Amino acid sequence: MADFTLDGRTKVKTLKETFKANFGATLRVYTTVDCKELADDEATLASIRAEGFAGGELSVKGNMKVAGFERRVAELYGIGVQVANADDTAFADDAATLMGAAATSSDASGKAQMTSEDLARRANPDAAPNVQATAAELASARVRVYGKAQNRTALGIAHAYMVMYPHAKLDDLRQAFPNSLNPAREIFAEYKGNAEDSKFGSYFSQPDELLTMGDGTKVQFAMMWTKPDFEKIANHAKQYGILIADFEKAEGGAKKGGFRLEYLNGYVPPVPAAKKSKWWLWLILILLLLGLVAAFALRKPEVVEVEKVVEVEKVVEVEKVVYVNRIEEIEKNFNAAQFVQGKADLSEEAKFVLHDLAKEMQKHPEVKLRIVGHTSAEGDPVHNQKLSEARAKAAVDFLVSRGIDESRLEAEGKGSSEPLDENNPEVNRRTEFIVLE
Repeated sequence: MADFTLDGRTKVKTLKETFKANFGATLRVYTTVDCKELADDEATLASIRAEGFAGGELSVKGNMKVAGFERRVAELYGIGVQVANADDTAFADDAATLMGAAATSSDASGKAQMTSEDLARRANPDAAPNVQATAAELASARVRVYGKAQNRTALGIAHAYMVMYPHAKLDDLRQAFPNSLNPAREIFAEYKGNAEDSKFGSYFSQPDELLTMGDGTKVQFAMMWTKPDFEKIANHAKQYGILIADFEKAEGGAKKGGFRLEYLNGYVPPVPAAKKSKWWLWLILILLLLGLVAAFALRKPEVVEVEKVVEVEKVVEVEKVVYVNRIEEIEKNFNAAQFVQGKADLSEEAKFVLHDLAKEMQKHPEVKLRIVGHTSAEGDPVHNQKLSEARAKAAVDFLVSRGIDESRLEAEGKGSSEPLDENNPEVNRRTEFIVLE
């Protein structure tokens, strides 16, 4: 039989009939990529296309691999399709061609058949994934991923692994999380830095979503996860001490979802070691520069001395601006993660920001900070003073627990004595990170 082309005007019923006529295999069509609900036969592909997917034409050829065809439909329309044998008793092997899929026997399918547990979960699609941890797993856990939306929580698991193993390379990552956890596609794909890599929306591709390997390679993570596959990667991650919190479904779909990491049981992530410099090259360069300086000094010593001082000042100033700007950015993020009114307990969001501050201070061991707490003028001034001191100390104590030497930190509370705007209490409730000279 001849190959055929599908597009947005194609009805589900027509697609299944044409597929059967051309290849002899059965095609199941679902309304979502996680294959929870079969699509209406009278619906067109355009009418069930997921938001954010472009649709378009797809030339379906008999020599296409089953996995490639299923993935391509998902990339274009954001819907799921599954290829089964001629009598629809077994899924076709991912590696089979569409022309050979019909011959799959009921006991030789390369895809796992749905169990009664799978069917029960699909009958209740709103039920949260089963990813509960045992007491022993909690006791040995090192990172917990908080997520909204299955795919971004799975992305959080991959990022947690890279935080724990910053020197890992792509092969290490693929060995840690094999494709059997999500057999419909490669879980990790090297990012080439152009639109062709991500235009179909099947991989995360924003800068803050990419994984950075120990050798600097940028890697994309698969975006499409069914509930069973998500459960597999979540439970698989436990062996690395990675747990996920109770799953929350993102309102309005995965676009509004996200993830954040919490470090458990006193775990402090490793800081990647700086690359070793070739000291002997620097030595040769310094000797050459000293020779040049000496030569010019014999002729114009006063000019050389002035130029040398200016150059040193430039280097120091650039380095200072780099970390000062970064600390100012962290300060804004910390103030966005507000304290509970009247309390000095750090929120999970505030701890997450302070972890970034700890990493910055580890990169720049010469930096010393004074953390100053301020409150609004509301309430008792004596209470406000104590509260501001407690909040500043809570931030310092957290940084010390993350490996920052206490001698590099100062905590100070100023209560409501230095308001920025007497008419705006929210602005006055703030914490300042002051770099000490």
